[in-house]
Amino acid sequence: MNRSTIRKPEPTETEAIIRIWLEGNTQAHPFIEPDYWASHIGYMREILPSADVYVYEHDGDILGFVGLNGYHIAGLFIDPRHQSQGIGTSLIEFIKQKHFTLTLAVYKKNEKARQFYRRHNFIVMEERTDVNTNEKEVLMRWNRACPI
Repeated sequence: MNRSTIRKPEPTETEAIIRIWLEGNTQAHPFIEPDYWASHIGYMREILPSADVYVYEHDGDILGFVGLNGYHIAGLFIDPRHQSQGIGTSLIEFIKQKHFTLTLAVYKKNEKARQFYRRHNFIVMEERTDVNTNEKEVLMRWNRACPI
């Protein structure tokens, strides 16, 4: 039986999360040197145990995750072999149930991600330059509709 669930990760799943993070960043951001992402693996190992992370698991395999810092989406990554299968949508809808507002920053050159977030009713708030990569990024926000 195929089973999918969204849940908090186990400590033993850190390496699977980091692999998805590294592969996802490298694939989605060809305009940034892969060494930039590889140089942050140690930081990821350090912060993941205390981070607010939810994983998408299917039949025992971690296929994606979302990390939050308060109501800010620090990252949403899907295993490149499993993209465009609704996993990102499931993770976004899951965290929308937990928050009234969400923000995120996405690189302007990452058109696929910007389109994904627009489809999920995120709107552009501002454009800025990421000081770490010197790349343009857009800050986006989603607000839950309030009944009148």
